[in-house]
Amino acid sequence: MSDFLVIVESPAKAKTIERYLGKKYKVKASMGHIRDLPKSQMGIDIENQYAPKYITIRGKGPVLKEIKTAAKKAKKIFLAADPDREGEAIAWHLANSLNLDTTSNCRVVFNEITKDAIKESFKYPRPIDMDLVDAQQARRILDRLVGYNISPLLWKKVKKGLSAGRVQSVAVRLIIEREKEIKSFEPKEYWTIEGDFLKGKETFEAAFYGIGAKKLELQSEEEVKNILNKLSDNVFTITTVTKKERKRNPAPPFTTSSLQQEAARKLNFRAKKTMMLSQQLYEGIDLGKEGTVGLITYMRTDSTRVSEIAQTEAREYIESAFGKEYYQGAVKREKKQVNAQDAHEAIRPTSSLREPSKMKQFLSRDQFRLYKLIWERFLASQMSPAVMDTMSVDLQNGEVVFRATGSAVKFPGFMKVYVEGSDDQIEEKDGLLPDLKVGDKIFNKDINPKQHFTQPPPRYTEARLVKALEELGIGRPSTYAPTLDTIQKRGYVALENKRFVPTELGEIVMGLILEFFPEIIDVEFTAKMEKDLDDVEAGKENWVAIIDHFYRDFEPRLEKAEKEMEKVEIKDEPAGEDCQECGNPMVFKMGRYGKFMACSNFPDCRNTKPIVKEIGVKCPKCKEGNIIERKSKKRRIFYGCDTFPNCDFISWDKPISRSCPKCEGLLVEKKLKKGIQVQCTECDYKEKQQS
Repeated sequence: MSDFLVIVESPAKAKTIERYLGKKYKVKASMGHIRDLPKSQMGIDIENQYAPKYITIRGKGPVLKEIKTAAKKAKKIFLAADPDREGEAIAWHLANSLNLDTTSNCRVVFNEITKDAIKESFKYPRPIDMDLVDAQQARRILDRLVGYNISPLLWKKVKKGLSAGRVQSVAVRLIIEREKEIKSFEPKEYWTIEGDFLKGKETFEAAFYGIGAKKLELQSEEEVKNILNKLSDNVFTITTVTKKERKRNPAPPFTTSSLQQEAARKLNFRAKKTMMLSQQLYEGIDLGKEGTVGLITYMRTDSTRVSEIAQTEAREYIESAFGKEYYQGAVKREKKQVNAQDAHEAIRPTSSLREPSKMKQFLSRDQFRLYKLIWERFLASQMSPAVMDTMSVDLQNGEVVFRATGSAVKFPGFMKVYVEGSDDQIEEKDGLLPDLKVGDKIFNKDINPKQHFTQPPPRYTEARLVKALEELGIGRPSTYAPTLDTIQKRGYVALENKRFVPTELGEIVMGLILEFFPEIIDVEFTAKMEKDLDDVEAGKENWVAIIDHFYRDFEPRLEKAEKEMEKVEIKDEPAGEDCQECGNPMVFKMGRYGKFMACSNFPDCRNTKPIVKEIGVKCPKCKEGNIIERKSKKRRIFYGCDTFPNCDFISWDKPISRSCPKCEGLLVEKKLKKGIQVQCTECDYKEKQQS
């Protein structure tokens, strides 16, 4: 008989914790929630203060039976689900299922799964926090009231299988509105003038700044010609030289949102993948002799706060590895966002001493890459600012002023470990300018006017959308990845070149919701609802009152929509070819992974086929087939012969139509970190990298 029973969500977490606690403790996994609202009905008694009707989740009977059997043998039961609203609700459902007193000290929480953190947390068990439970219940009930009322309406009026959630609907609206901005965008012409200049034998670049001290934007070729006509000769005079020392501060450690964004930028990870891998790193990795250890702190957080213990350990590591000058001292805490809960620490390694290189042998390739990212970001956040030497120089010819800027790293500081990525591909020109002084005469080698046009706002990538949702106060750390997954599964949006594009279905559904339920996709309304849920968690608001206030406005809108919403027929777009099996026309359909072709005689004929994308290159192997773009089971693009299986040619890099000038071999476009390089698959021939 075990003296104590500890219940967590996952077997991996159970295995790690049981090893730390010793023989007196038995640790069982609930495999997530034990109870939930029924799928087959609303499950909410609206007339009885929105009381939820919980049932044991189908398939969880054996798990619950095993836990109950273990509970009867234990002297004391501890509920150790994750330290957030969802975890608190899981603990509360377990307490109810096991007839535990929720006011007893049965709840244990910890932010990291390490021996010290686990043992310390068991010294201070507490009652279940009903404010946290109520906040989770309120969100679940709100989502159920919206989903189970609007979704059947959409099934009747549009098509089966549709859904309408609060957060997902706002996300789709943002994508649709961005697409409208792009389509209505009118590009404006502007010009730049760049020049190459000589100081002795040293060359540097400068760009047109203005006339005299006045900065001037060039809007037309005529204006450019006027500026060039003002130049008397090729000699410019240095009129000002400004040298400064600029500090660059490190980024704070990761929150859930910033981790998803940076993993997308630097590792090309989808939000869902990032959360899956971080869950594994949090719950525990087998480190051989050291046993199973959680490598990072809890991964659902909106705080950049770091414990004093972690700061101290980081300081010791930084001073030992790099020198005292690389430690920046007490880190000033970032200003807390208005909508941040700040319940947990930032995402960080559980120990700075576990260097990625030492962990690599125990981790999968993707686990290692994500752990390395988290470790480097945290360590950099505790390091000294980088110091940059900057120089700005004005060169004048008559009234015309050109300006040159340059910078060089004087002291790398945190940049020795990590530099934050960016969604905006801005090319920074590093390197200081030549030694220039006021009065120096500089020779102009070349003047190069360039025409440009303003660009529309970019479509949302997953990283950009997560950032937008966070800034608007929509959703919470635990909701970003499921939201992005859901809007794609429903066919409301599709990913094209890793950017979200609304589908016709998405635009139709959101149009109907906007007409009949405007508050559901209103950004301010949804953000206020998140704030109300935070107030429930803080004990400032009653969850029933918040739901009642929402439902009193929602119910009449629902009745109106039932009567007035017209049925929408979505016609399939003809694919321009007939079905090979029954002869009926093929049409384009939208699936989870984008468009595909299907027989219009569905369900009598279920023939489908992928949309073949030719790239205009003959197969280099069989010389007969054409190379087409394909996708692997993991949705990764590769290139193969359209005569497969007769020809098995494949390439992960995109072939091009030209042959290698050196050996006549196949040329491919190799994707590098900062652009594309054309290179030969047979010899060492390479072309200059393209940005």
